[in-house]
Amino acid sequence: MNITTISLLALLFAFPLVAQAAEDVNFLTDLVDFQNIRGMLPAYLKKRAGDLLLERREKVAHWSTSQEVNSRKAYLRERMIKALGGFPERTPLNARVVGVLEREDFKIEKIIFESQPKFFVTANIYLPKRGNPPYPGILFPLGHERGAKAHETWQQLLVSLARKGFVSLAWDTLGQGERVQLYDHELREPKLAGSTTEHTMLGVQCLLVGDNVARYTIWDGIRALDYLVSRKEVDATRIACTGNSGGGTHTAYLSALDDRIQVAVPSCYLTSWGRLLETIGPQDAEQCIPPWISDGLDHADFVYAFAPKPYLILSAIRDFFSIQGARETYQEAQQVYKLLGSQDKLKMFEADDGHGYSKPRRLEAYQWFSRWLKGTEDREAETPVEAETEETLYCTDSGQVVTSLGGETVSSLNKQRLDRVRKKRPALTSLENLKLYREEIINEAARLSHFEISRGNPGNTSLRVRIYGEKSTGDYRMEKLTYESESGILVPALLFVPKAGGERKAALLYVHGKGKSAEAASGGEIEQFVKAGFVVLAIDTRGTGETRAAQNPEQANEMVRYFGDYDSAMTALLIGRPLVGMRALDIHRGVDLLESRSEVDHERILAFGKEGGAPALLYAASSDHRIKQTAFEGMLVSYESVVNTQIHRGVFESVVPGALKSFDFPDLIASLAPRDVWIVNPVDAMGHRVSIQEIQIQYARALDAYGLTGAKDSLYVRERKAEEGVFTVYREMLAVVSREK
Repeated sequence: MNITTISLLALLFAFPLVAQAAEDVNFLTDLVDFQNIRGMLPAYLKKRAGDLLLERREKVAHWSTSQEVNSRKAYLRERMIKALGGFPERTPLNARVVGVLEREDFKIEKIIFESQPKFFVTANIYLPKRGNPPYPGILFPLGHERGAKAHETWQQLLVSLARKGFVSLAWDTLGQGERVQLYDHELREPKLAGSTTEHTMLGVQCLLVGDNVARYTIWDGIRALDYLVSRKEVDATRIACTGNSGGGTHTAYLSALDDRIQVAVPSCYLTSWGRLLETIGPQDAEQCIPPWISDGLDHADFVYAFAPKPYLILSAIRDFFSIQGARETYQEAQQVYKLLGSQDKLKMFEADDGHGYSKPRRLEAYQWFSRWLKGTEDREAETPVEAETEETLYCTDSGQVVTSLGGETVSSLNKQRLDRVRKKRPALTSLENLKLYREEIINEAARLSHFEISRGNPGNTSLRVRIYGEKSTGDYRMEKLTYESESGILVPALLFVPKAGGERKAALLYVHGKGKSAEAASGGEIEQFVKAGFVVLAIDTRGTGETRAAQNPEQANEMVRYFGDYDSAMTALLIGRPLVGMRALDIHRGVDLLESRSEVDHERILAFGKEGGAPALLYAASSDHRIKQTAFEGMLVSYESVVNTQIHRGVFESVVPGALKSFDFPDLIASLAPRDVWIVNPVDAMGHRVSIQEIQIQYARALDAYGLTGAKDSLYVRERKAEEGVFTVYREMLAVVSREK
């Protein structure tokens, strides 16, 4: 770019155009046809999920043999274990009794065992003092209530079982009781307010490595069962599992996966995914195992994996877990138990109350356990229990494993998994080596993100565009339009066309995480690019800008703060299509739109991704070579930074499960070589700016790739100050405008 061009551009930037009013750039929400535009993405996801669930139900309805049920059990285990990331090696439990509470007709032993080496689990085992051992055993995974294993309702149930002649084992699950994983040692309290938030914080990190946080919680349960059946007081052939809420979840999980469990009684959990999505939405990360729905699975499959053994579904009519879903699951499962000739072994009990292991459900559970584990009727009343304090039931001196015992956490174990998969990535030592690696990275990124590139011709004629108006100034005109990215998804967009310049101009696709209006005001980035001579297409990728889903009132503010549109992002993973991949498709179709415009030079299409819009652009650009130059500003520096940091925020909508087994953002940047790329002000997992020095370290592979292609000067790593306009930082990009045809 010569000095005259630079001077002219500087002069243009000195005179702002007329500011765009909010109603000018957010135009759909005022139109009758689009009053539900904020519900577009959730509706689309629910429709896709509903289609998959309907396909599953139709398959189940045609079962006619016991072999088909057995095949389903094998299928569930195979898909579930794969989604979990496989289980760890079975290592010594190193279990020890660290205290005993002697009571009149039962005793409580305080136990510590290692479900994995140095991964300590704190537990209480309740032992009868009456009757003749060996007793039936009850595995009791906990719900999410405060107090963990000391919760009063749990103690009521566990003591009552001991008095009735059962040995019961309860243990603190992750984020609860003595096993807070994200613990603030200075404040002596959890870093996060709730255990479910901790589960999801850890769950996002696990997903990136290709695991699920439930891998850890389920394995804790399997090892707890190993300990329970090792006790001489327990008859290993008579084992049941029960729990409420999150404990009901794990009762369903464990009973489906471990054949040693003979009786299953989940409370306040089983419903159906269809009803979940239309009511409270996906729950925390340990209760969601992507890609569950696209694998053709639903809640009833937990029951099928246990059939024909005794299964009691405990439900609350006024629960937030849909009672209608529970009834539908029970009705579907009845057909399978009937097919197996075991109708009497499946039962559903409903209490007209709310969420919790209430007395009516406890009484039903006692009766079920006695019937199937003892062969007797339970006619004893439940007497009130004087609950122990949480401190009395502690297994550690401090009340926290991380301070008293140290050892491993989910974070430390996850980092070890990351280290193992990272070492498998080949070194970039030659151009030939780079070409092979680049092809592998591009294919893996497309496969894992499910970025489904449209197969039409360049300037795709099948693109459906609708224009809603035009506004003109002395320097440019702005069109308000939508285009259909795929069936059910409309992308609102603003197209800015300069009046000056040649017939066919350079074009810039602008993707901001906050939507098209974030920089559409006078003096904003969009205006600066237009004044530089670009045709600019600013878009709302699905779930951003005008299409951002309204916040779920049932969702805690803490969840929204850290995970953004959690419901949409998790539902997308459950149907096997990560949200970032779907947004990449919206960007790809935006390039189709630019190619269809007579004002645009096809050889000069660039793209600018900012903040939350940058990751989707990175996935799109890696596969779409029509994008000649790309800038990423304020983008998450890497997926690894999420795994290597205890707390993260604003990351979940860009997660691709298993990505770190194959690639990270620096690898995707490397795949763009030798195209011009700008990396400006990248941020860490908490959204804080990363230094140039740190970028050089994290992007070493990308720098190597650009060096191997002879284009080391085409990768620009820069800082941008708040007062700096685009001309200062992206001067080489703006030079493209002067190469008119």
